Amino acid sequence: MERKTIFTEGEWYHLYNRGTDKRKIFTDNNDYQRFLKLLYLANSTKPTILYTLKKDTIFDFPREENLVDIGAYCLMPNHFHLLVKEKVEGGISLFMRKLLTGYSMYFNIKNKRTGKLFEGPFKSIHVDTDNYFRYVLSYIHLNPVKLVEPEWKEKGVQNKDRVKNFLQSYSPSSHLDYLKLSEKSPRIERWILATDDLPIEIKSRDFVDELNDWLEYQTMLKLDK
Repeated sequence: MERKTIFTEGEWYHLYNRGTDKRKIFTDNNDYQRFLKLLYLANSTKPTILYTLKKDTIFDFPREENLVDIGAYCLMPNHFHLLVKEKVEGGISLFMRKLLTGYSMYFNIKNKRTGKLFEGPFKSIHVDTDNYFRYVLSYIHLNPVKLVEPEWKEKGVQNKDRVKNFLQSYSPSSHLDYLKLSEKSPRIERWILATDDLPIEIKSRDFVDELNDWLEYQTMLKLDK
């Protein structure tokens, strides 16, 4: 299916997709790790070299010009969210084609299946204001809350400590990298991100406060009903 969206260089977009028939696209830690490695490797004007995925130093692999800037990501069992900026003409389309094709091939071979893995073309929303950027950043990083409190958006957060602890331990998300922006030795997945060129200034403490505000707001909203 032909994509109608025209991406503009220098603009940010919220990209997302899920498994066909809402099936799980990540079934174990190896799946999450493969997708994270592809987020790094596919973001290059040079071809993705699949055999390098077996190396422990994958995030040190030299890339040429990046196709996109990745501002945030979160992988869920049956879908994913990305916040990216188009850096070169056609960058987002090429990046997503390399990413989703590479992961689909891996997943199908591993699980001895055929056919499409994802539910059609990826979806995209233009993030056209700073306020909307802040909202999307929080929305993406709060996605895992539904794994411990499935009805939190309908009923509010029931156990705030459990939710906060879960978010801080959820590794297939850039949430952990934003918590450690000021650290000299961040986790290796930090190199997936390009946080130096965000449209707004983000500090770890402000990031935590903003997520907590969203959780608090959602809870108070439900209590007032």
